[in-house]
Amino acid sequence: MRILFLGDVVGNLGVEMVSKYLPILKRDYKPQVTIVNGENSTSFGRGINKKVYKQIMSAGTDVITLGNHAWNNEEIFDFIDDTKKLVRPLNYPGKDVPGSGYTIINVNNKKLAVVNLQGRIFIDPIDDPFQKIDELISEIKKEADAIFVDFHAETTSEKKAMGMYLDGQISAIVGTHTHVQTNDDQILKNGTAFISDVGMCGPFDSVLGMKYENIIHRFITQRPTRFEVEEKGRGIVSGCVIDLRDDGTARSIEKILIDPNHPYKS
Repeated sequence: MRILFLGDVVGNLGVEMVSKYLPILKRDYKPQVTIVNGENSTSFGRGINKKVYKQIMSAGTDVITLGNHAWNNEEIFDFIDDTKKLVRPLNYPGKDVPGSGYTIINVNNKKLAVVNLQGRIFIDPIDDPFQKIDELISEIKKEADAIFVDFHAETTSEKKAMGMYLDGQISAIVGTHTHVQTNDDQILKNGTAFISDVGMCGPFDSVLGMKYENIIHRFITQRPTRFEVEEKGRGIVSGCVIDLRDDGTARSIEKILIDPNHPYKS
């Protein structure tokens, strides 16, 4: 099974980049399943709405994952319960949380579980992701042949710890949220593919997707500044491709990076 994953889609330019490059990447890499993190995909860079959801899905996406901004756009509550293709963090607190923290899809006569987790260090203090994934794995292993986890977290230490914790229990764990692609893509010793952060899809000439002028002004003045998504200029696409064996262990993980310094060569 080959999985194509694209990192946090930021703003309108991020949606444009996904719409442009995802069909090309699917043509060249020929994945059986495509997953995209839509955490920052609205025009103001927080959450997702139905229009953007449809745009990302129509580009060729099978499942969209989220993160700490899942509830920032109230429109999500109008449709998250009606689709199994949009997954919010599993470890949100409470019993009646809208949506689901995972979904199971059919991929070439195999079943793949796609799970969304959120970290707790330097981010919203929600339920323990280690405990929540423990509770879920034994349940979904009865049905799924492979398990893919998008771990939306701030620190590389928490992400690597989760990777080591789940090594051998799941097929792959990829980090999202920091918007900067890391250089630690690897197969852990018990067969789980791992990368701390796959990066983002959105404006290249920005600070993590935001207008750099505003960010610089905040650093210099130490005064509150409105963060605005950069909607013009050059773009970036970041992600990875993961190949799984029939037994659910990972054979390989390969980073994808498309930007002005790394033009795509098909």
